[in-house]
Amino acid sequence: MNMFDLPRRFAAEALGTGLLVATVVGSGIMAETLTHDTALALLGNTLATGAMLMVLITILGPISGAHFNPAVSLVFCLNRSLPARDLPAYLLAQIAGGISGTIAAHLMFALPVLEVAAKVRAGPAQWFSEVVATFGLVAVILSGLRFEQRAVPWLVGLYITAAYWFTASTSFANPAVAVARSLTDTFSGIRPIDLPGFIAAELLGALIGLALMGWLLRPGMIQQPLKAEP
Repeated sequence: MNMFDLPRRFAAEALGTGLLVATVVGSGIMAETLTHDTALALLGNTLATGAMLMVLITILGPISGAHFNPAVSLVFCLNRSLPARDLPAYLLAQIAGGISGTIAAHLMFALPVLEVAAKVRAGPAQWFSEVVATFGLVAVILSGLRFEQRAVPWLVGLYITAAYWFTASTSFANPAVAVARSLTDTFSGIRPIDLPGFIAAELLGALIGLALMGWLLRPGMIQQPLKAEP
């Protein structure tokens, strides 16, 4: 049983998602500032994001499970690792934290507090990429929890690092991060009008991942990530 109460878990989810988004947006701004080479900018954005995920899951996982992602929280709610009564608080924390992360990144680089993104990210290839990216993320998390819990921070960080490069969408795989990225008109932005397609694809990918891995790993053997010892 998790020893941390809901307010502390809420704070951990908000803090983790905020720092994750600040890393995604801030490293994108820094990369774009330092180089005009898109591939090099993406590499900088990728390495920072993967590294930060490993850190955040390690330090905040024992408190909240380190979801930082509404799709992941939904998966754990459906497999009964996260109580349904806690799901709204997790979703609110993640979305609010993500927006705060965008604000923090903008303030650090002396940009307007919030902007409306203009970067086009739409079409079947982008949506299918998000299905694949989120499916893979859920599969990695559930398999990692089944076979090597201590490795989950590394597995998730490395998976997202790779998925930045093998998906056409650069692997958002996270509805809260997508919402936050719609509020920055920088390297990592996404037009608000493109959000519904991305979010629907991410949720679909998460559900497919839960269904397949639930069968592959056998029902009842998937547990919530990184639970604290009682």
